[in-house]
Amino acid sequence: MHHVIDLDEVTQTFVSSDGMPVTALQNVDLHLRRHEFVSLIGPSGCGKSTILRLIGGLLRPTSGAVRIFDHVVTEPRDEIGIVFQKPTLLPWLSVLDNITFPMRHKFGRVDAKEQQRAQELLAMIGLKDFAHKRPNELSGGMQQRVSIARSLLHDPDILLMDEPFSALDALTRDEMSFELLRIWNERPKTVVFVTHSIQEALLLSDRIVVMSARPGRVAEIIDVPLPRPRSMATLADPVFTQMANAIRVQVFSRQPA
Repeated sequence: MHHVIDLDEVTQTFVSSDGMPVTALQNVDLHLRRHEFVSLIGPSGCGKSTILRLIGGLLRPTSGAVRIFDHVVTEPRDEIGIVFQKPTLLPWLSVLDNITFPMRHKFGRVDAKEQQRAQELLAMIGLKDFAHKRPNELSGGMQQRVSIARSLLHDPDILLMDEPFSALDALTRDEMSFELLRIWNERPKTVVFVTHSIQEALLLSDRIVVMSARPGRVAEIIDVPLPRPRSMATLADPVFTQMANAIRVQVFSRQPA
């Protein structure tokens, strides 16, 4: 099957403040199919976020190649949307203006079609009545919904998500996971999702990539056989519990000593 995202023998080395090289990733091979939901999990500092930055064109690999639709990634691309750990909303703008801000920033204007698209996204995430509120009038979960809507405004083929729910309380985090599943079912994307939560990865993903400790390598790729659509009942499935326990052993065995 044709791949949407390819990382071929990717190594990423940074230079630390004392001038010493630090290898974040080493010889990473990873290939994603269209509309596949893939989560990256592993020890802190293993290069999960670095992989997102490479795919998003925010970094150039030290060696190897990153390709999107068979084209080498050298800069940010229009077919990619990014959701960060924090919503990073502009406090002086309304919710609606925050969603349309990328278009205004890039083109200096927002046309009627984009305004309509933003209104549709607000309805989709359940915040239609909050279009003219400011971010500080929203809860943390609502702000993250706005951040997701902003990333979907230009209808990207690929969505990169860097621990987007990690700052939320447990109940809101579960709610946002199911909300993301609903959005993904309605508007399928190729999603690369970074998380430290094994439960979150299992609930959302088609495959889970387990990374080794730094320098990060792909230690294992796990297929998730749980049927879709997924729901609260999925969390009670014995297969879910068995897989969570097995992955937990894999992740902890790869923690640095």
